[in-house]
Amino acid sequence: MGTLKYTVIKSEEQYYEYCNLLEEIDFSDEADEREDEIELLTLLIRTWDDEHRLAPESDPVELIKSLMKEHGLSQNDLAKIAGVGKSYISEILNYKKRMSKKVIRNIADRFKIQQEALNRHYRLEGEGKFEEQGSRTSRIYDFKTGDLVSYTESTYGLEVQTEDANYSIAK
Repeated sequence: MGTLKYTVIKSEEQYYEYCNLLEEIDFSDEADEREDEIELLTLLIRTWDDEHRLAPESDPVELIKSLMKEHGLSQNDLAKIAGVGKSYISEILNYKKRMSKKVIRNIADRFKIQQEALNRHYRLEGEGKFEEQGSRTSRIYDFKTGDLVSYTESTYGLEVQTEDANYSIAK
């Protein structure tokens, strides 16, 4: 058997080499003819990302700041990549706004990372820490028992507890 054209990524240098090659092929006139090669490179890059680049609970804003630093990018550069204005990027980086789907897609495509890494919840400036708020009692009464309904607020929504059942209400 001959030498393999591509191998499992074993170094950061090889990772960036494959990322650049994938981008070059993907934007070339030969992209349709090299579809299998694109799929293989994508798989190798995603495998590396899954194992090395993204912490499971990483903060999306911190990830973006890290990518900016790693690639020597300014907020203007990032705004161009994301396809939005500099002020919008500034608000994201300062935890004042959430990223739109367009911004997530454009940044993920540019840096060859999974969109899920950027599509995670992060607390905006001024939002309370839900974990510290704990259980509360509402002014709503359970229809069957007449008791006040208890609930716990979290980053994902509300957990409502009644005598008969528990319910989750997503945000």
